[in-house]
Order: sequence, then structure tokens, then C-alpha cells
Amino acid sequence: MTATLMDTEALQIDRAELVRAAQNGDRDAFGRLFEQFQRAVHAIALRRLGNDAEAQEVCQEVFIQAMRKIDQLRDPRCFAGWIRSMASRMSLNRAVRGGPRMPVLSDSFEVAEPDQQTPLGNVLQEESRVQVHRGLDRLSSLDRATLVAFYFDGRSLIEMSNQFRTPVGTIKRRLHVARKRLARELEPAMA
Repeated sequence: MTATLMDTEALQIDRAELVRAAQNGDRDAFGRLFEQFQRAVHAIALRRLGNDAEAQEVCQEVFIQAMRKIDQLRDPRCFAGWIRSMASRMSLNRAVRGGPRMPVLSDSFEVAEPDQQTPLGNVLQEESRVQVHRGLDRLSSLDRATLVAFYFDGRSLIEMSNQFRTPVGTIKRRLHVARKRLARELEPAMA
């Protein structure tokens, strides 16, 4: 066995022990998991959103959600994929829903209200939402149900596996295929 393979296995065992400890309420263990995955989660969010401030917010939301739901992770060795999947899903949700607006400084250096939007921004956000829903309506019922469960209902892959009585690997494939089909449906609207 090569040294690299042994190092990888040791890292997985150590990570699995951290996950088990975090599942038992050990905040220090969760903090170590945060340190290990914070950069990867931020990178996923930044790639999806293209905005560092938004990516940082999503990163925080991902770890808050992970801390709340870590006891639902059945196999501690799957933490890396689980947290990355959560980061991808939450980033896409933020992109689709428009996410909270960042406060902007005016000429008088007063901070604007975060929920204050321009009429044009409201129209564009609503138009995007309508286009996504129209695209979803044009998909097959299975593709639509898969995307809605994951992105709108916030179900984990494991929850979806139970809901659809399908292996997790099949759920991942369905999500991948359904996302591509939705993107094809949205292409004419974005042109």
C-alpha cells in the first residue's frame, strides 16, 4: 500500500471520528470539520454565485444547516460529499431566489435597508422566478419532483432516497440530468 493511499485512509478515518463526535454534540469536532471544509464550501458558492460576499453568506448558512442536520448523516465517511452537495444546493437556491440584497452606502454614508429594492430589480427577480417555474413545468414529472424536492423543499439526498425509494446514486444521477434538462429549457429565455 502506498503512503498516499494510507494517508488518505487515515484522513477518512480521522474525519469519520470527527463527524461521529460532532453528531454527539462535540462543537470542537464540528469546528475542526469547518476548518477542513470552509474553503471548499466557499469555492463552490463563489463558483455558482460569482460574488464573494454572497458566497461567504452561503458558506455560513451551509455550516449552520450542517450543524443542525449532522445527526441525519448515516455514514460519517460521506461527510465530504454531503457538505459539498449542501453547498451546491444552497448556492443554487440563492442564485434562483435572488438571495438577500447587500446593504449599499448612499451619498450620505447611511446604510440602506437590506430589503430595499429598486422597481427594476423587483421586476427582474420576479421574471427570473417565473422563467424557472415555467421551465420546471415543461419538465417530466420525475425531473420536476426531483428538482423541487432538492432545491425548493431542501431535502437531502438521503431523504430523497427514502421518499422516492431509490438508491442515493440514482438520485444524484436524476438531479444531474434534471438540472441539464432545466438549463436547456431556460436557454431560450436567457437569450
